[in-house]
Amino acid sequence: MAPPLTLTIHRAAHEIGGNCIELALGAERILLDMGRPLTAPKDARGLLPASLDTQRPATILISHPHQDHYGLLEEAPPTWLVRCGEPTRRLMQITMAITGRAFSHTTTSWRSGETFSIGPFQITPLLTDHSAFDAHMLLIEAAGKRLLYSGDFRMHGRKRVLVERMMRTPPPDIDILLMEGTNLDSDKPCVTEDDLEERFRDLFARTKGRVFVAWSAQNVDRTVTLYRACLKAGRTLVVDLYTAEIMAALAEFGRLPAPDWRQVKVVMTRGLRRRADNAFADGLVRSGQAIGATALQHAAEPLVIMTRGSLLRDYAAKGVTANADDAWCWSQWNGYLREPDGAFVAQWFNDAGAAADHIHTSGHASPSDLRAFAGAIAPKYLAPIHGVKWDDEQPGFPPILRLRDGETHTVAP
Repeated sequence: MAPPLTLTIHRAAHEIGGNCIELALGAERILLDMGRPLTAPKDARGLLPASLDTQRPATILISHPHQDHYGLLEEAPPTWLVRCGEPTRRLMQITMAITGRAFSHTTTSWRSGETFSIGPFQITPLLTDHSAFDAHMLLIEAAGKRLLYSGDFRMHGRKRVLVERMMRTPPPDIDILLMEGTNLDSDKPCVTEDDLEERFRDLFARTKGRVFVAWSAQNVDRTVTLYRACLKAGRTLVVDLYTAEIMAALAEFGRLPAPDWRQVKVVMTRGLRRRADNAFADGLVRSGQAIGATALQHAAEPLVIMTRGSLLRDYAAKGVTANADDAWCWSQWNGYLREPDGAFVAQWFNDAGAAADHIHTSGHASPSDLRAFAGAIAPKYLAPIHGVKWDDEQPGFPPILRLRDGETHTVAP
């Protein structure tokens, strides 16, 4: 008798993030992501799901370079192989190096649209739209069954055409769609990056002083949006060393702002300088593309300055202060403002009388787009993941295959 094809959601069946999903057929196993739970304390260890058997070989497929999808790689057995996109590999290495963690797994890169095999599994990565650069959906075929893993996606970013194209000509005969539901019953803003660009341009134009913006360095769409708005408003975008290294690493994969572009500067802060790639940082200094934090206080040119709690502490140590002519903008989910780092940033600027703004859009699909996408794919069953509202009544979706963390489902006998 042939071995069964089984599906186990080890984590993320009923939470946002921490994805770890297993497909097994005989002795072969693939794991869709190896994510760190969003709720885990910063230095917590021993977070692999209890249901995950670490004694058997497996290949890990990383859909995109966000911590809640790859953050437990360092806890996975070092003999397990990793496959992902080349930009994802580079971003994981940069981030882990800057945070003092080791990346020791043997990694092979894939190309979007090119099918590869792992034992009985045929896997086709499909580039998609998400706030993370190089995000992929994964089409998986085995034992006569076809599954589509959505990873994280949206339909209002700079790569939304990729999702629209898939919906027009969807992969046929999908048995199970493993789909995220981050924004179900959510009122998070889901406007386009083009809309944000115009809002930023307006903020930059009406602000007399500097504009400080808090955004994620790995949200490459947002870096592009801010740079384009700076060009329109005649301002220089100042990014930190980590962001500069990311942009340089991704330069061959798209037309992205780089340290040597006009109206871009890189601020060198003590905290990051100690941990960054020395050759890269030294090259920025020699080329004149780097500036010290003290230059932010009395710059002759109008600036848009990247910020977060750790950067503000480094800025303040060099005498940088905000004032009532400045503005600050939170360009992330506003829930992070209730966390210590966000609260510190808000207090720092509010105490100085700087004007505040919130210009952001979600990295995940809106509720209506989730329904439209699932309807276009038309799977036999939808297996919910990466959401907290799936157990509420959710009309407008295909038949639901509701699994719990650690529960094994036989896809094909």
